[in-house]
Formats: sequence, structure tokens, C-alpha cells
Amino acid sequence: MTTRRQRVRNERVARRRKTRKTALKGAPQKRGVCRKVYQKAPKKPNSAQRWVTSMRRVTGKKVRAYIPGEGGHGLHEHSTVLIRGGRVRDLPGVQYKLVRGALDLGGVEKRISSRSKYGKKKEKE
Repeated sequence: MTTRRQRVRNERVARRRKTRKTALKGAPQKRGVCRKVYQKAPKKPNSAQRWVTSMRRVTGKKVRAYIPGEGGHGLHEHSTVLIRGGRVRDLPGVQYKLVRGALDLGGVEKRISSRSKYGKKKEKE
């Protein structure tokens, strides 16, 4: 049993929270370069073909990021993209998402709802 004096002397230190988003280094978004763009099948019970890119951060860290939205994206090797946090639950190992409508990644065409997530400007009437 510790004495009162020992407890005062060895005060508890608040633990720092661990983050899974190590490639972001505390920033909301970071820039990176695509190494490979490919399709990946999700784990059970889902079935589809999801677009994923293997990319290299400016710091040299290699991560995999999901390309959100339907339709074409126009990404290929050496494209510059912006990544943000947010894992894709049915794709193991994919901890990041790309920001649509930023740098080399265009917005989703024909998007009507949730346009801000997919980089689509409001259509003029």
C-alpha cells in the first residue's frame, strides 16, 4: 500500500491518446502522390468493386486511400491528391479517404445531394 507522501510525489500523469491516422500527423488533410490505382473487393457480406489508391505521402510514408463517389475519377500514377482521415469499414487496411474536387482529383459529375463531400459546385439555373 502506498503512503500519502508517495502518492503526492508520484502524481499520476494523464495518458496521451493514440491516433490511428499517423500519416496525417495531426493535420486535417495532407498531400500525397498516387503510386497505383486499382479496384478491391470488400469483405463479407458485401460485394462490389471499390476504387482504392496506393499512395506515397510527401514524408515518404505509404498508405492506402479510398476514392469516394460513383463514376470516373481520372486518377492514375503520379497524380497529386489530398487525403483525409476516415476508414472504410469493409476494406481492411484502408484508413484514409481522398478529397474530391481538390488537386488532380475531380468532383463527382451529376451529384445533387451531399455535394460538398464530393466536390460538386451548385448548378446555375
